[in-house]
Amino acid sequence: MSKKAFKYDKILCKKFGEKISFLRKDTNLTQDELAFKVNISPSYLSSIERGITDTTISTAKRLAKALNISLSELFDF
Repeated sequence: MSKKAFKYDKILCKKFGEKISFLRKDTNLTQDELAFKVNISPSYLSSIERGITDTTISTAKRLAKALNISLSELFDF
């Protein structure tokens, strides 16, 4: 993988995490509450929100459902 592609992946993870964090706060959910709804650990959710961890499509789908938005809206940034 080229350095440019890797840098883009890091930017994508960061943007995705920011979107999750914004939507979570907008719906007045704590990290613990959203993590419980999505069936992931709060620490995993925290690492997603900070852009440290990439996630799976199935987790993204569950996040979208828990936040009452479509999967495509989740990636609209």
